[in-house]
Amino acid sequence: MPPANDETNAATSDRLSPDMREKCANAACRSCDHRGLEPILDLGLMPLSDGFLTEAQLGDREPRHPLEVAFCPACTLVQILETVPPEVLFCEDYPYFSSFSAHLLEHSRANALELIERQKLGPDSLVVELASNDGYLLKNFVEQGVPVLGIDPADGPAKAAEKIGVHTLNDFFTIDLANRLAGEGTQADVIIGNNVLAHVADTNGFVHGVSTLLKDSGVAVFEFPYVRDLIDHNEFDTIYHEHLCYFSMHAVDALFRRHGLFVNDVRRLPIHGGSLRIYANHHEAPAASVTDLLAEERRLGLADRSYYRAFADRVAHVHDRMTSLLSELRAAGKRIAAYGAAAKGTIMLNYIGCDADTIEFVVDRNVHKHGKWVPGSRIPILAAEELQARMPDYAVILPWNFKDEIMSQQAGFVEKGGRFIVPIPEPHVVGD
Repeated sequence: MPPANDETNAATSDRLSPDMREKCANAACRSCDHRGLEPILDLGLMPLSDGFLTEAQLGDREPRHPLEVAFCPACTLVQILETVPPEVLFCEDYPYFSSFSAHLLEHSRANALELIERQKLGPDSLVVELASNDGYLLKNFVEQGVPVLGIDPADGPAKAAEKIGVHTLNDFFTIDLANRLAGEGTQADVIIGNNVLAHVADTNGFVHGVSTLLKDSGVAVFEFPYVRDLIDHNEFDTIYHEHLCYFSMHAVDALFRRHGLFVNDVRRLPIHGGSLRIYANHHEAPAASVTDLLAEERRLGLADRSYYRAFADRVAHVHDRMTSLLSELRAAGKRIAAYGAAAKGTIMLNYIGCDADTIEFVVDRNVHKHGKWVPGSRIPILAAEELQARMPDYAVILPWNFKDEIMSQQAGFVEKGGRFIVPIPEPHVVGD
């Protein structure tokens, strides 16, 4: 992706307020503590993306928080400026349960079985997963006779994991917890962290805890959305308050190195719109996959702010195209719904200013979200079966990263005349 030209830079500059620029100038990087960040994007005031409302809460005023994105010129980490306390984000009623996605279950099982073979895991091994949710991944190790420990702060998912035989510690993973476990003799052969590294307020403490808990011969395996795909594919709706950081290979390499861990292997994965899976050890022995990706990032310019300059304008284009498309459809008398009450859906709906007057309802397979309302936009959430039962003319696929799975599940909707709208990377009606 080439650097933006001067005209684009000027346009992007106009989208960033003096207040945000001042906040960036005074902010310290979450990873390297460099003071003075460079602004990239301002999405305005947003509700918490997973703060789904009950009927009793509809009369309350929802808290909103700034959602501003910046770049660290020292370690290249892309990050948001605001930190909402984790106790607020990952509360007792945390609604995300990984097991509702068949695609994610399949992806996770393949990862687990490969790790068992790769690391020669058996009954004397220990696999620890950080943010283990409802046991969706660790259950695959349990089935193969490999001992596990899940660590997750969300009460509901942790209880669901215990019910299926996945031993789970209902707590936040911190350096203090790592020290306590290590002091009790717990050492992991494998530590897994899928889509958790970006969620952690104390980034350095978290990674130091991983280093503490990992055996000298062990491997830490982490997956997270790749910032390159986020920028290239315009995936701005994956930016929300739960996601504090957006990693490049350069940024994660610097972070892990700081705590005595070395990324020795890396893979690019298509899941979640484009992710990296890294394999880190206590001893440095990088494969060509690591050195090649670092060189590719340098060539493309990911280590420089110029890579990110046009992003704000492309995000604004999605806003304009989506609002125009939905307005045209409504003016033509078409009924519109949405599929998937995902966190990214909250951001998309609030950014484009949608409410129940434009999108009648959202359907979702997650029973824990049924009977609630989308934060900010206050659109009701119904069971997935209601899409075909109520048959709107169009349905916006909010979790576009699972669009193929969703369209396959809802083939009957299309057969009855319904059409899907996919908003990312460019809003379009499927089939047009």
